[in-house]
Amino acid sequence: MTALLVFVGAAIGAPLRYLTDRVIQSWHMTRFPFGTLAVNVVGSFALGCVAGTSPHLVALLGTGLCGALTTYSTFSFETVRLAEDGAYWQAFANAATSIAAGVAAAALGYALT
Repeated sequence: MTALLVFVGAAIGAPLRYLTDRVIQSWHMTRFPFGTLAVNVVGSFALGCVAGTSPHLVALLGTGLCGALTTYSTFSFETVRLAEDGAYWQAFANAATSIAAGVAAAALGYALT
């Protein structure tokens, strides 16, 4: 049952991440990864909301949906790519904003539930 819940959550989260990233990136022409930042902050908030709830809800939304929605590996890749391209300030801003906003969003989600 738990594996099925994780699978269903991931089946929703992964396409949601891709579509959200594409839409947000199409709104501007900068190379700053706003799409990845957005999905990571939203996913962190959702994970904070479900932390400490029922194991089934954690499997479906926490592990499945948030696991597929967030992409901290892409965040890392994009940060390194910005630094390699000489956009040091954007790389620093991406790292600092993603980490601070992610932790704050998770704490807010946890505090609200």
